Amino acid sequence: MKALVLEKKNDLSLRDFPAIDRVEETLGPHDVRIKLHTVGICGSDVHYYTHGRIGHFVVDAPMILGHEASGTVTEVGTAVTTLKEGDRVCMEPGIPDPNSKATRLGMYNIDPAVRFWATPPVHGILRPTCVHPEAFTFKLPDNVSFAEAAMVEPLAVGVHAATKARVRPGDNAVVLGAGPIGLVTALAALAAGCARVYVTDLAPKKLDIAASLSRAIVPVNAKTENLVDIIRRDTDGWGADIVFEATGSPHAAKTVFEALAPGGCVVMIGGQPDPIQYDAGAAMVREARVENIFRYAHVFPRCVGMLSSGAIDVKPLITRTFAFNDSVQAFEIAASAPPADVKMQIVLPQ
Repeated sequence: MKALVLEKKNDLSLRDFPAIDRVEETLGPHDVRIKLHTVGICGSDVHYYTHGRIGHFVVDAPMILGHEASGTVTEVGTAVTTLKEGDRVCMEPGIPDPNSKATRLGMYNIDPAVRFWATPPVHGILRPTCVHPEAFTFKLPDNVSFAEAAMVEPLAVGVHAATKARVRPGDNAVVLGAGPIGLVTALAALAAGCARVYVTDLAPKKLDIAASLSRAIVPVNAKTENLVDIIRRDTDGWGADIVFEATGSPHAAKTVFEALAPGGCVVMIGGQPDPIQYDAGAAMVREARVENIFRYAHVFPRCVGMLSSGAIDVKPLITRTFAFNDSVQAFEIAASAPPADVKMQIVLPQ
């Protein structure tokens, strides 16, 4: 099985990888076998490549990368009822323990025992095939492409964030960061009912992409413009109803309350590798509600539905596509963080 393998920090290879656990690849009665088609390159994949770890998740053995995926069902287990051979699908990459307390409470994304693709020691899916539970595999409508379907995973983060924020029609929101997660969060916030979303970043090209997504998105260059002044000007001094922190920057985390309206909500999305500090006093005088998200839960079908209906269009976010044989080069380019790129994807041989 040829796969993109992270051998160790800064060392990738495209090679045969016979070490996939046989149990992992055995088709159970409630599983489907999937031929992979398109896989997105996530910031976490790149971080494992460049740093060898994310928090307490450490790559201490060769690991296959990739978790944003779409493909085609090639085989179904004996108890599968909702999918059949030939169905085009996308897959939710985290498999929780069905008997855990977190799962039984409906919070399966924070199940400590969840097995999440490309999170050590679990292998990812930059490989020809995988076996996945029917319950976490979702059939695609005919009008949703494989490329769009591979965007469902990052989109799910934005939809989960908008859900946590409890967006109300007409809200004004701020998204700190115009990377893939920041931009899908902006789209999710608009789909949830926001009247206007201000997106900040330091990269003008990313802000240009943000502005192209909707007339309701206002780009703000954090280097040359003052976000707080702009928000106060546009809201008669009141502030933004919601602030989404999607940079993962400790500096940005310190500023999350500056543009927030009294009674507003801050949603922390960006992964923070180190402890962060923010102004608790500023939160208190606003009676701010602070939400934290970890991945997502119960949103994949909604994301697929919004792509199919046209409520959200992720196609402009897909800025570069690579062949599977060029996967190492793709990661080298992604690690350089080109300012004009948002989402890079890899297409496997069919």
